[in-house]
Amino acid sequence: MAKEHSFDISAKADMQEIKNAIQQAQKEAENRYDFKGLVKEITLNEKAKTITVTSSSDNKLDALIDILIGKIIKRGLDPKVLKETSREDASGGTRRAVFAIVDAIAKEDAKRIVKEIKGLKLKVQAAIQGDEIRVSGKSLDDLQAVMAHLKSLDLDFPINFGNYR
Repeated sequence: MAKEHSFDISAKADMQEIKNAIQQAQKEAENRYDFKGLVKEITLNEKAKTITVTSSSDNKLDALIDILIGKIIKRGLDPKVLKETSREDASGGTRRAVFAIVDAIAKEDAKRIVKEIKGLKLKVQAAIQGDEIRVSGKSLDDLQAVMAHLKSLDLDFPINFGNYR
């Protein structure tokens, strides 16, 4: 009897890496000449899983967001982990952008991934388990083919593979 192999698909965000990226982005903004004497603030709300970026103008806000996304990429995270929810005027003539941290796969997205896996016509089973998807099969090659296919898709949320056995 062949052994059953499996792996999990999730959208878990590594909060420690996000904190480190925010710290590095703040340091870089402090040292940049074009931000001297201007409002530049990046704050993390861990409970609400949001990041608020505040700066003096739209141009400076975009530059600060670019710095943050660059640091997130450098720390090995997918930039899709941040999803902009709002951009508005803040007090004191500043601008504010709020980003939600994508930390789970939505039900519709999970169903879409399962449909994609079944469309491959490989001998694997995909099951939704809460905010994760477990893919199992007898062939490691089939599981790796599923991983490669999912990585090639243009999804609007990050996916991570774990518990590969």
